[in-house]
Amino acid sequence: MNRLADATSPYLLQHADNPVDWWPWCDEAFAEAKRRDVPVLISVGYAACHWCHVMAHESFENEQVGAQLNADFVSIKVDREERPDVDAVYMTATQAMTGQGGWPMTVFATPDGTPFFCGTYFPRANFVRLLQSVTSAWRDQREEVLRQGAAVVDAIGGAQAVGGPTAPLDAPLLDAAAASLASGYDATNGGFGGAPKFPPHMNLLFLLRHHQRTGDPRSLEIARHTAEAMARGGIYDQLAGGFARYSVDAHWTVPHFEKMLYDNALLLRVYTQLWRLTGDALARRIARDTARFLADELHRPGEGFASALDADTDGVEGLTYAWTPAQLVEVLGEDDGRFAADLFAVTEEGSFDHGTSVLRLARDVDDVAPEVRARWQQVVGRLLAARDTRPQPARDDKVVAAWNGLAITAIAEFQQVAALYASPQDEDANLMEGVTIVADGAMRDTAEHLATVHLVDGRLRRVSRDGKVGEPAGVLEDYGCVAEAFCALHQLTGEGRWLTLAGGLLDTALEHFAAPGGAFYDTADDAERLVARPADPTDNATPSGRSALIAALVAYTALTGETRYREVAEVALGTVAPIVGQRARFAGYAATVGEALLSGPYEIAVVTDDPVGDPLVAAARRHAPPGAVVVAGLPDQPGVPLLADRPLVDGGSAAYVCQGFVCQRPVTSVEDLVAQLG
Repeated sequence: MNRLADATSPYLLQHADNPVDWWPWCDEAFAEAKRRDVPVLISVGYAACHWCHVMAHESFENEQVGAQLNADFVSIKVDREERPDVDAVYMTATQAMTGQGGWPMTVFATPDGTPFFCGTYFPRANFVRLLQSVTSAWRDQREEVLRQGAAVVDAIGGAQAVGGPTAPLDAPLLDAAAASLASGYDATNGGFGGAPKFPPHMNLLFLLRHHQRTGDPRSLEIARHTAEAMARGGIYDQLAGGFARYSVDAHWTVPHFEKMLYDNALLLRVYTQLWRLTGDALARRIARDTARFLADELHRPGEGFASALDADTDGVEGLTYAWTPAQLVEVLGEDDGRFAADLFAVTEEGSFDHGTSVLRLARDVDDVAPEVRARWQQVVGRLLAARDTRPQPARDDKVVAAWNGLAITAIAEFQQVAALYASPQDEDANLMEGVTIVADGAMRDTAEHLATVHLVDGRLRRVSRDGKVGEPAGVLEDYGCVAEAFCALHQLTGEGRWLTLAGGLLDTALEHFAAPGGAFYDTADDAERLVARPADPTDNATPSGRSALIAALVAYTALTGETRYREVAEVALGTVAPIVGQRARFAGYAATVGEALLSGPYEIAVVTDDPVGDPLVAAARRHAPPGAVVVAGLPDQPGVPLLADRPLVDGGSAAYVCQGFVCQRPVTSVEDLVAQLG
């Protein structure tokens, strides 16, 4: 029976025609296992996962394996991106049993969902033997299986516990976190640690804010060098923009080719803020082209941003992206082919499989003569046109609320900074204008989709696809990321509606996700009960739900002046502070929010009849301290608390600056405003 045909998840749909009698995650599947008295196979993955595809091809598409699974198990297929709560619980179990985790995740459980054996990828021969062993153990050693399952549940319950130690997230702790990151910094290649190397976006955001607050040159150097190394490496698509998930080596050369929405949204924020703080030409270009990638490649009109582009093309990783010198010459001719090979480090030996190379930027193109830039741009256009004729990776087009929230926040920040540097004399002015227009439309379109499709009876849903909202309930990261996005959109547009929506999401989160001691669970109090209730405070590939919610609470407080939200944020941040102090690499977003709180955050209101072009608005956004909120518009706009009771001064524009609920006198000159923000 094909039970996956109506799924909203492209990952589940990829398995709909397997010979395995898959069930989606549902109570009925576990009831069927209980009725048949057989164990459950819980297989967790996602659409862009290379090894998920490999295991599917080797095992789940095999008739004999399918028959074995159907005879002895109830098999459940889970998209980890659609059900992060299920993934979190069983990933904790997998890590507890094996010492590591990853996807595909393969879990065997009792009919009540208790895991008793966990692993990741298994080659087909190993998987067949494992199925036989689990079947025998279930039949002949049931008591031992149940004892092991109980021990695993105890272990994951402890790992997901709340109510642990707390500490104030103060300046010494943030200084120590910055020093800890510096001690693990790869001074040669940028980033932290060795292979595989992931883009440390949240740590870079923290270091940029730390530099801005403290003036620490080391933090800026680490962020700047790492950003440049990634942008020049193979992890960045030198033709179309956008970053891959990670580099398989320590020097950013060969990527794992999947492109995730959340990585690109967070990296857009990094390059945008680096551009704002330094005026760096490379950061400007990468910010612009990452925004263009999001708008062109991932945005689906009327729906929002798709989740990912696959790592594989026709089952081959990197097929779309790799080149040989001969292929460059074939497309470009002899002279431009040699120019491109030198520019992009394409050699006869190759840097990837079968003598092919992943394009890297081996020469400077940002601070060179105009004719060199023109030649580079023309070569990029011709190579991209040729690459577009190749087979293309599939797109996971489900819309994930949290990740779309990250994208909205990133584009809102990009729009603000792009407006600061707009200049008709800029040789790329038309390109930048085109990107900002398209990105702005994608951002607003996405926000409308979240507000009207994902918000159902006051509660967020996690995913949608083809305009249809899915059943999975939103988790804490959805509420936090979307609320923060609506706060960012409120600042960009001056529209009160977005702030009202943000407040409603925060109130719902405080009511349904709160945990003892000021912490938060990742699932709501009325959500489906799993074998453990997840509450992970660490920032990993995305901000933790807790960090995302704290960030939204801090922004909302600054925009409204409602101090009770800040009080909740400070207590919640205290539950994460020990992680910031001990494992800074896994608390980057929490530390980023900590910098905002330590800075104030500043509340900047500019009353003006020209919120786009007023020099005071530009100065406020250019010089805004870490985590500051900026709102511009006419006084007393409905739904805009920051503009309430703040009149024009002598009929002209004025800026009102507050910090920690203490306000300075209004100023009317850029010089005075910059002095107040210094």
